[in-house]
Amino acid sequence: MKIIVPMAGRGSRLRPHTLTVPKPLIPIAGKPIVQRLVEDIAKVAGEEIEEVAFIIGDFGSEIEKSLIQIAEKLGAKGSIYYQNDPLGTAHAIKCAEASMQGNVVIAFADTLFRADFQLDKNSDGVIWVKSVEDPSAFGVVKLDNYGFITDFVEKPQTFVSDLAIIGIYYFNSAEKLMDEINYIMDNDIKNGGEYQLTTALENLRAKGAKFTLGKVNDWMDCGNKNATVNTNSKILAYEKEEMSTYPATAQIENSLIIPPCFIGENVKISNSKIGPGVSLGNNTIIVNSNIENSLIQENTQINHGNLSNSMIGNSAQYFGVAREISLGDYSVLDFLSK
Repeated sequence: MKIIVPMAGRGSRLRPHTLTVPKPLIPIAGKPIVQRLVEDIAKVAGEEIEEVAFIIGDFGSEIEKSLIQIAEKLGAKGSIYYQNDPLGTAHAIKCAEASMQGNVVIAFADTLFRADFQLDKNSDGVIWVKSVEDPSAFGVVKLDNYGFITDFVEKPQTFVSDLAIIGIYYFNSAEKLMDEINYIMDNDIKNGGEYQLTTALENLRAKGAKFTLGKVNDWMDCGNKNATVNTNSKILAYEKEEMSTYPATAQIENSLIIPPCFIGENVKISNSKIGPGVSLGNNTIIVNSNIENSLIQENTQINHGNLSNSMIGNSAQYFGVAREISLGDYSVLDFLSK
């Protein structure tokens, strides 16, 4: 099986944190979003992953190396493709056409999930969905009495279903999907000015393809700061057993750690209360602070912080008393200087 990961967008709603790193590589509880995504898919797939293909923008060679390493940690080949123009979800997959053979999982790298099912390999495809309150912002599916999908509808303005497609799909024939994507692009068939994957799915269904549902127990968004901080807290809660021990290199003095928390390598904490729901990246220093439900990245210094629902990037310095902040990489915020 192959995993195809479109991730060309940098994540403008998560700025300033995505000014220096694309959103899928932002660590959540110590591990990049996209790494968590492909690992979770590998668990659900229940079989060896042959290749992970990443569809990116101009992210630079270091990020490309990081993505290849993520694939190799799964024992898979890593491939890089480029989407230079944002022409839609179907166009993104077209960019990785050279890897579209056999059975594949396509996963858009801006979401995380929790699920406890195995893929139905007997169907033509599986569409991951989650019931939502406002389906007008999503592609949705309609079902027949047997649980098969009867319609794919992109961002319906009148109610047709509350089963939103979360951006993860399984296909037992990537070649058949590519035939439909090539058809809609060759004939310039667009929805909302873009080539949509849901159009190709609807064409496949109309030709007799049987699609079933993959329902997730939890669908976690990383679209903006608040959503990302909330997802970090959820992941920590899900993995609280794994997070119950801290690295031997961590130095914790006169401080209280309230689990669940992630503490990275060489973290130094003194005279502080940390947690619950806090991630501290490698080499971060926390002094005289009270931090809860926050995501702090690597090589950052915090002194006299009283923080909740906050997100601070890499190599940042924060000295002060603000309650809630979003501070990007290499930034300095100092309320204590005279």
